[in-house]
Amino acid sequence: MMRRMLSMRDVKTQDLESLTPEAITALAAQMLQHIQHQANELQSKGRELDLKQKLIERKDRDISWRDAKLEKITFELTRLKRWKFGAKSEAMDAQQRQMFQETLLEDEADLEAQLAALQAALPKTAAAPKATRKQPRRQALPDHLRRVEHHHEPESTACATHDCGQQMTRVGEDVSERLDIVPAEFFVHRHIYGKWACRCCQRQGIERLVQEPADPQIIDGGIAASGFVAHTLISRFVDHLPYYRQVTINARSGVHTPRSTLAAQSGRAGAAMTPLYEAHKRFVLSCPVLHADETPVAMLDPGAGKTKRAYIWAYARGELDAQQGVIYEFCLGRGSQYPLAFLGGVGGTRGPPRPDDEAAWRGTLVCDQYAGYDRALDRRVYPQRIAAHCAAHARRKFDELVGTSEVAKEAIKRIGWIYHVEGQFQGMDAQQRSVARDQLTRPLWAELHVWLRLERGRVPDGGSIAGAIDYSLNSWVALTRHLEDGAVPIDNNFIERQIKPWAMGRRAWLFAGSELAGQRAAIVMSLVQSAKLNGHEPWAYLRDVLERLPGHPNNRIDELLPHRWTKPDA
Repeated sequence: MMRRMLSMRDVKTQDLESLTPEAITALAAQMLQHIQHQANELQSKGRELDLKQKLIERKDRDISWRDAKLEKITFELTRLKRWKFGAKSEAMDAQQRQMFQETLLEDEADLEAQLAALQAALPKTAAAPKATRKQPRRQALPDHLRRVEHHHEPESTACATHDCGQQMTRVGEDVSERLDIVPAEFFVHRHIYGKWACRCCQRQGIERLVQEPADPQIIDGGIAASGFVAHTLISRFVDHLPYYRQVTINARSGVHTPRSTLAAQSGRAGAAMTPLYEAHKRFVLSCPVLHADETPVAMLDPGAGKTKRAYIWAYARGELDAQQGVIYEFCLGRGSQYPLAFLGGVGGTRGPPRPDDEAAWRGTLVCDQYAGYDRALDRRVYPQRIAAHCAAHARRKFDELVGTSEVAKEAIKRIGWIYHVEGQFQGMDAQQRSVARDQLTRPLWAELHVWLRLERGRVPDGGSIAGAIDYSLNSWVALTRHLEDGAVPIDNNFIERQIKPWAMGRRAWLFAGSELAGQRAAIVMSLVQSAKLNGHEPWAYLRDVLERLPGHPNNRIDELLPHRWTKPDA
């Protein structure tokens, strides 16, 4: 008997009672087989779903990691750009950012490369069209640089078109410039002095010899010209290269310059510039507004076999003055006798106070609240001297507490408003600035004063925020001195920027070899830094001064001061 496999549809159309036992068994087997097949399919799909779920989870983790990485890199890049282009802050001002410029550029390029690599791995999506980004305009190379032209023309200027071959016409050109450098070139000045004798007189037994006298030199009997001496001083006191490094650099050009020779040249040059330094000091002290600050430097103490602390005192004409100049003084300490002696009118270590001395400086001294200035600013002895304290120092006290005090945050905000308005006064003369301050910043200072006094009553004595508020309130008259005189700047940041070369230098040469060496460094750096303030190239200024000093009349020494010096015609 033939057996016929019945489907589920057949079961619905037939009466189960009419089926034979064999047919029911076959149908049951078929149904079990179908169920097993579906179970296998479900199990297979379950495994596929598990694999897909694991793949999705892994992709989610990858996406989360990539997003976190993108966020971190974007944050780092934003922070770098904020350091590079952001506004001034106490944590890192513009001058400090300049010191880290190379590292910032390297880090920025590194982060941008990482960001580009991560973005390239992201799925491609249709992005909104971006506005055309303007290419940064590259600063033109200076016109005074020597140009070496390289002409590039086709080998053949005949037309390559088939059956033409006519000579082509030049219709224009594209010019690109690339900056190159040749290492410093040493050269020798050969001075040939002709000797002239009269033969006629010789025949009569008379010796007559004529020869042009040698020009006076900054270093008599030496081989160094003024340009080389200036180069040594600039390398030492501007580029902060110790003598042993200069020896190595010069040796690459085949020139042997022992350290002893370089040191001797600098010593003689410093001594020769002392009269110019004294004249420059008189010029700086002729300003009615004066900045003052000090910074420590190490000085070698051979007897003790170690270094000891000395100080550079810096004084500069007012930042808002039309003529600029800075003077440094190397001192063995930080006591009040040093500004007393420098500003004149007192003996300091030279004698009793002489307030009626005509040489005593008179005016407004912009400084911090260091007690060393108090004796030099004593109104009972010097009624024509006034103190103007630094708003940046007051702000700094609050800036140190920003992370822990809401009062400090509010103080920083209020002082920031004042600085923002003060920045709009650039280019004004003293009278215009005074009127503008009366109208715009005086009310802000008054509000700040009221607010500080109110907050001082709310904070406990002895705390950090109480100390920051007291720092401002206890010297409020001096802190707001600039409101009474448009020639007085709001802070002392100008002189702090002039001290930066010493901070950079002490990292390179580590210490001054002696008190005399410190004084010599103060002489050179005073003149060089003042030349930079007046827009002069340091080497050009120093070279010309060293060349002219030996034969320059002492009564005309002021002609060589940085603010009066003009570059000689080539």
